[in-house]
Amino acid sequence: MTPASYTKHYTSAERCQQAVRNYLWLTRHATPIRLPALQAIGFNSLVFEFVEGRHVEPSDLLRLAAHLGDVHGATWLNTLHRARLDAAHVPGQGLELADYCSSRRRALAARHAAGFLPTAADLDAAQALLARTASGPVAFYKDANPRNFLITADSIVTIDVDDLTLAPFGYDLAKLIVTLTMTYGPLPARTVREALDQYNRTAAGHHETLGRTDMGHLTACMRLHDILTAPYVGRGGYQHRASDPQFTDARCGDSG
Repeated sequence: MTPASYTKHYTSAERCQQAVRNYLWLTRHATPIRLPALQAIGFNSLVFEFVEGRHVEPSDLLRLAAHLGDVHGATWLNTLHRARLDAAHVPGQGLELADYCSSRRRALAARHAAGFLPTAADLDAAQALLARTASGPVAFYKDANPRNFLITADSIVTIDVDDLTLAPFGYDLAKLIVTLTMTYGPLPARTVREALDQYNRTAAGHHETLGRTDMGHLTACMRLHDILTAPYVGRGGYQHRASDPQFTDARCGDSG
């Protein structure tokens, strides 16, 4: 028998309330998105509608890329055209979307301390990569990994709204590509390029300036995600780093 609801527990009341604020913001501004109905709010738990579905597989990439472009385009048109990547966005009602670079600079420094960026030169190169991607129209990052979507009979349902930050267009698509690669193995370069085309096409449907993410930008974002997700290899279905030699096809080089 299918359960009617799913309860998610949080480590603190503040984390729970942050998830509620994120949920309400996405519902209002990311209008193509479908989220499970929020049925009840507890002190440190939320009760959601139970959704029957499966997680994302490589064969879903083109469909998901189009969906992400649609969601990011709508959100930019609705509100994020007022935002900047280098400053927090404070839409009100207690919500603050962190800027793109600050938390990621700290995360890259932590990866250096943990040995994932072995030398100071490696850290400097990663920080330069971050600065290089901090341009263009503003979207948001919601950790688009395969487990954070459910494919149902008739829709794509987004789950896990615990963390939101500002991010450039293409950044969440890059996260999906990298985590699919880490989970299932290499993706053909042609498929990645087709996914970017789908993403740009639906984003541009909201405003022509939003469909201009190029392969160089996407690849730079993928490299950042490879570094930032490195500590999670061996957990959550991640079997390999996307930069492992057998996955070089999925990285698509530097062209574009």
